[in-house]
Amino acid sequence: MNANVNKNCPCPPREKLLQMIDEYSFAVVDIQLFLDTHPTCEKAMEFYRKNVKKRKELLTLYAQNYGPLTIDAADDCASKSWEWVMQPWPWENKGGCR
Repeated sequence: MNANVNKNCPCPPREKLLQMIDEYSFAVVDIQLFLDTHPTCEKAMEFYRKNVKKRKELLTLYAQNYGPLTIDAADDCASKSWEWVMQPWPWENKGGCR
């Protein structure tokens, strides 16, 4: 599953896509903290929704091309067996912590 599955849609390289997911994930967590103290801020809610949507899109794109990062991105209906554990573990990838 390391090869790009969707040949018609250009997908960023794995490292770039992971960086983008990290950036949107950080923005989502950060704005959640802000919303804890400013729950009626409309601009913050708009920012939150926009970033949650983009993060989900990136997680889906990553899952389609490289395998799911999170269990909620795993499409268990697309295959005949449970393949979640068949993806490479973080330490099995090039550039890991070895």
